[in-house]
Amino acid sequence: MSIARKTMTKIRIAIQKSGRLNEDSLKILKDCGISIDNGKDQLKANARNFPLEVFYLRNGDIPQYLKDGVVDLAIIGENILVEKGEGIAVAEKLNFSKCKVSLAVPKSREYSTLKDFQGKRIATSYPNTVLKFLKEKGVEADLHIINGSVEIAPNIGLADAICDIVSSGSTLFKNNLKEVEVLLHSEAVLAVSPKISDERKVILERLQFRIQSVLQARKNRYVLMNVPDDKLEEIIAILPGMRSPTVVPLAEKGWSSVHTVINKDKFWEVIDELKAAGAEGILVCPIEKMVL
Repeated sequence: MSIARKTMTKIRIAIQKSGRLNEDSLKILKDCGISIDNGKDQLKANARNFPLEVFYLRNGDIPQYLKDGVVDLAIIGENILVEKGEGIAVAEKLNFSKCKVSLAVPKSREYSTLKDFQGKRIATSYPNTVLKFLKEKGVEADLHIINGSVEIAPNIGLADAICDIVSSGSTLFKNNLKEVEVLLHSEAVLAVSPKISDERKVILERLQFRIQSVLQARKNRYVLMNVPDDKLEEIIAILPGMRSPTVVPLAEKGWSSVHTVINKDKFWEVIDELKAAGAEGILVCPIEKMVL
């Protein structure tokens, strides 16, 4: 007599097949404590310790997989969602893989306003994004849709300008182009299929909780310092940390150890103030997880 085994529901997440976004996506899942059985050239893999299945897909194909409900989630750039992902919700901004979608023209060309693009030829992989932007500004242009190597278009006479993603700007520089307009700022996001089931939404909440804990940790640093007791009030007033810092008396009379959390973007400014106020032996540690 055979016994039917109940199949565990898994949430299905798509990530970029290769490249920087692939690496950063796998890292945040790893930091969430999720171990994935990756094999070489696999298109699909399972997590060993979380109800999650990973699909490795081409970036541009992911929005359609979300719309069709083939996958429930995706880690994808906002720029791709703006271009192809109408109706797809963003559950979480992930604060990595940041870039811009920008218009660029040859360095030799003078540029004053968006009206300079009127009637011009623009090469791009983001036609919907460009058309929407130009329409809102009252500008009409002729678009040439190119997938890959957009930057070469003005050099070979195919277009007068380009619209593409810009990270460091080095690719534009190498191709004698200059950025003149930013259409949108983008970063990696956790996107959700409009067809996700209620059962999988429960797993999504668990995953989001882990992701939020990791993101909070990345934004902050754990700081310990030795403080003279007569300077405690002044030091505590400077600290922007969680609720109130922890104060522990030291073996040496008249001194205490103060523990707190400081946002990494404000770190150096705050440390300078703490030193000026009398703090010594300041120790700064990364935070692995931060549960609020």
